Order: sequence, then C-alpha cells, then structure tokens
Amino acid sequence: MKTSIRFNNNGLKMADHPYLPVDIQPGEKRAAIAVSHQFGGVKEQTAGLYAQKLSERGFIALAFGASHQGESEGESRLLEDPAARLEDISSAVSYLSTHEQVDPQRIGALGICASGGYVVKAAQTERRIRAVAAISAVDIGLFFREGLGGGGSTEALKQLLEQVGRERTLEAQGGAPRYDPILPHTPADVSASTPSLYAEGADYYRTARAQHPNSPNRYLFRSIDRITAYSSFDHVERIAPHPLLLIAGSRADTRYFSQLAYDRAQQPKELLLLEGASHIDLYDREQYVAPSVAKLDAFFHTHL
Repeated sequence: MKTSIRFNNNGLKMADHPYLPVDIQPGEKRAAIAVSHQFGGVKEQTAGLYAQKLSERGFIALAFGASHQGESEGESRLLEDPAARLEDISSAVSYLSTHEQVDPQRIGALGICASGGYVVKAAQTERRIRAVAAISAVDIGLFFREGLGGGGSTEALKQLLEQVGRERTLEAQGGAPRYDPILPHTPADVSASTPSLYAEGADYYRTARAQHPNSPNRYLFRSIDRITAYSSFDHVERIAPHPLLLIAGSRADTRYFSQLAYDRAQQPKELLLLEGASHIDLYDREQYVAPSVAKLDAFFHTHL
C-alpha cells in the first residue's frame, strides 16, 4: 500500500512514498527500511520497486527522493551532492523514527547503485540504522575519480576540476548552469564500445522500461568537485557490529565496488553474487529481483 508524503530535511520538503504492509493493524509497530535511489534515478523506479516488494514481506518501506532532484525541494536542481545525500538518509531515518507504526529500534537502510555507496557511508555514523544493504553498490566518488574499472589519471581529474571552476565562475557572472548527460540519450546512441553499465542504463532509463519525467538523464556539471571529494568505503569497518549485506551481479562491471566494501568491512557481513546478472539487471529483471528480495527479506528479518 503506497501513499505520498513530504517530510522535512533541514528546511527542505522531501517527496516520499511510504509503502505499508497491507496486513498492518492500528497501533502495531513494524520494522522499517529507508530505500534510497540511484544517481540519475528517482523514487518511482528501482527504489519504489524494492520498497513495494519489501512491504509485501511485512516491512514498512520508505522510498524517498534525493534533495535537489525529482519532486523533492532544493536548489540548484539536479545537484548530486554526497553530503546532501547522506543528510537525506538521516532525515528519512528521523521520519521513520517518529512514525507511529515504526519501531525506532528496528530501522534499516537499502541503497541502489550510488545510493548503495551512500547508505554504507551513512551507516558508519548514523547508528540508528541497525542493518544496511546495497544493491549494485557504487562508490560514486571513486567512480568519478578513476572511471569505471579504475585507471583514470590524476592529471585528467585535475583538468576536469579546472572545467568545474570555470563553470562556477560563469555562473557567478550570470551564465546558465551547465548540465551534462549521464548516459547515452537513447539506445540508438549506444555503440559497440559502450560499457555494459551505460548501454544497459540507456535501455533502462531512456525507454518505456523505466523512463520517468523527473529522471531527465542530466546532472549539474559542477557537482563533480563535491563528488570527487567523497568516498563511500574508507571507514566501512565502523558499521560493525551492525550487519552489512551487499548484492551484486556476477558479470556486473561495477561488481568490484561491492567486493571492495566487503573486503574492508568487519563481521557481520555478507556478499551475494547473482550468477549471470549485470549491474542493471538487478534494477527490475524479475529473475534477479526475486532472489535479491528473498535475501533482503531474510537479512532484515534476522537483524531488525
């Protein structure tokens, strides 16, 4: 059962969809999960799908939109700011902590793609998150610093940041902000050399499969200096003794991020690799979503 609400995040109104179990009774308190969406995505896509399925398993699940994006407030628009994203997660936890049907001692967090990195980072200091899970996790800071698969040069990063500085100056002079594409604009723009992440992402985000008007395949270019200063997994060991679950596709070109987080984390921790799945397959392909949800169900029921 999905509803629509807005909660406060340091003066910003956040647009959110709480999914309530159909069998929840008045006065009953349940475990709850805050579900955060991917970079370039919105709550109506993968986050909403997983939130709905978790509610069917008996959890209260909150799929929430990032500040500066989608239906949530915040200027500049389409800003990707890791610090703001972490505060979004804490604000979602605050909302759940005060919900009349949530047990505040039984709150977990789930993130997809870049939010898989964000929830892992948030759980290092946000101790109200009692269990944290990530689907196709990405450390967006490492991704932007080194490129997909690593290997990006320090010099190339410096040149990119020089461009960011020039754009900031142009905006200060009254110029229009620069927005860059995240993915090929349509599947027809995909070439033989396009990495799987981008090719499959175009099919997911830029077709009827999951296209949404609030997910325009653009981000504010000057987000890059904030993104590249950020790291998801530097202190992942601090999550313990709260448990960590990472789920990734065996053939995902981002699989190494989940492995990195797992290797650095302390017990209790789990890494589930779904055989044959890519990064994007876990977003909505039922043959991979079903085992992911089953694992999340068992994980959260055990630890919340």
